[in-house]
Amino acid sequence: MKKVTLLFTVLALVFVSSSALAQFTQSQMVAEWQRAKIYTKAYLDAMPEDGYGFKPTPEIRSFAQQMLHLSDVNYIFATVASDKPNPVGETLAAHNINEKTASPTKEATTKAVMDSYDWVISTLQSMTPDQMQEITKFGKHELTRSGLFGKAFEHQTHQRGQTTIYLRLKGVTPPAELLF
Repeated sequence: MKKVTLLFTVLALVFVSSSALAQFTQSQMVAEWQRAKIYTKAYLDAMPEDGYGFKPTPEIRSFAQQMLHLSDVNYIFATVASDKPNPVGETLAAHNINEKTASPTKEATTKAVMDSYDWVISTLQSMTPDQMQEITKFGKHELTRSGLFGKAFEHQTHQRGQTTIYLRLKGVTPPAELLF
């Protein structure tokens, strides 16, 4: 009986969490992106300059590449969600353009990443509530423009989180979690 109760409790929490996320207002989404920008900047600041080329293993991205990938995908998701031209490349084919062309230095990486957050935030602010509820396509998926901004947020969170181990392996304590 305890397992069934626990299962229903977990399912109820998942449903409530999903519903709450879907109910974020545009201004709340902007605030979340602004918070994420500050949190990501703390990660960028925490890594020493000599750690930007660091790869925990040879087959994965360096710290700079990981952060530049985050910036590229910020642009891609917000471009599709808004129908605005991507300032760093015109199509999904521009995937990883910053990662492939930006200098992997601390200064250049930080600028590219912060510029991507600024662009997502300004793009989100320029959308009307009606536009946010329109259905758009992302590859084979159809979802609201608001939902696509949510997927973009999930992606940047995932990418930033992966860099925690990079910092730890360089002897750096990652920034404290910034939930609010």
